Amino acid sequence: MASKPIKFTIKGNDFFNELRVQVDDYFSSRKLSKNGDMRLWIKTAFALIATPLMVLFALNIPYIGVPMPIWGSVFLFILVGQMHAFTGFNVMHDACHGAFSSRGWVNKLFGNSLSLMGSHAFIWKFKHNTLHHTFTNIDGLDDDIAKAPVLRHCASQEFKSFHKNQHIYMFFLYAISVMFWVFGNDIVKYFRKAVNEQPMPKMNLEEHIIFWVSKVTYTLVYIVAPIHFLGWGWGISCYLIMQFSLGVMLSLVFQMAHAVENVHFEDATQYDVSKDRIPNEWAIHQVITTNNFATNSPFATWFMGGLNFQVEHHLFPSTSHVHYPELNKILKPLCVKFNVDYHEIPTFGKAVASHIRYMKMLGEAV
Repeated sequence: MASKPIKFTIKGNDFFNELRVQVDDYFSSRKLSKNGDMRLWIKTAFALIATPLMVLFALNIPYIGVPMPIWGSVFLFILVGQMHAFTGFNVMHDACHGAFSSRGWVNKLFGNSLSLMGSHAFIWKFKHNTLHHTFTNIDGLDDDIAKAPVLRHCASQEFKSFHKNQHIYMFFLYAISVMFWVFGNDIVKYFRKAVNEQPMPKMNLEEHIIFWVSKVTYTLVYIVAPIHFLGWGWGISCYLIMQFSLGVMLSLVFQMAHAVENVHFEDATQYDVSKDRIPNEWAIHQVITTNNFATNSPFATWFMGGLNFQVEHHLFPSTSHVHYPELNKILKPLCVKFNVDYHEIPTFGKAVASHIRYMKMLGEAV
């Protein structure tokens, strides 16, 4: 672990300078805002109306007059898991990056939609916006690839004999990842006041209240209520099914963006932070450590909130995802011009396969 974050080279920013000029010209010439537009608001309304309705019907509450067989409740909880993923991809993610609206209070309001999943926007923003987006795929700083006892995400992490099966058991870990996040990681980070040993900004009273209210409300709605209305067995089962549905989808989308074949990794411990710098400028580092996938699929782009255009997101995180397909048309020619490695996998399925092969490769002894 580096004692303090390493810096990037300040030489040769021509690539990002030209990219920013062309992107700024795209928005100014068309008189477009970089924030979300009606497309985002429609998706937000769909997510925030459809999800509670699904939960209401899935609980099979007798006095609402809509009888639901147990298999119907199971199916609806699967959909609720996917709707939480949809809300996270489209609403929370843009809002927490300040891309949802030009108004700060609007971004904060919709960023707290993360509370619907039982987590906390304040902690997530430090973990994701500050550490992951700045130090993408830098082992020792990027919390998304933080050293863990059971998964090996890059060659600089220590090999263990059980890693040889990680490409198989990782799917179980993905399935329980949100539960571990909500009831484990979040709470550990809250009390340690740090993420991956990097100290968080101080939380004010409002953030402390949001943290605990979201945990309690989430527990009441998704654990206590299903047990009350569906019984212990089916109540717990439906909660687990929802979590598995959500966890696998969230994990795969983010893993396919950074943990596939050919993407670049750095090891923070190999540098002397007092004198060394990452050899690439920040923007080039973002491109070579990130992977796009399924960019020709309108449904994938719609459902995943443009996170299949992960490279564009990393370069312009404060720009709403609704603009990423157009930014991609600007980015790709410039990557060719400046000889920057641009990674893209054509379909969702092929990206999953690449992730599996990559994790299997890291599970082999070196």
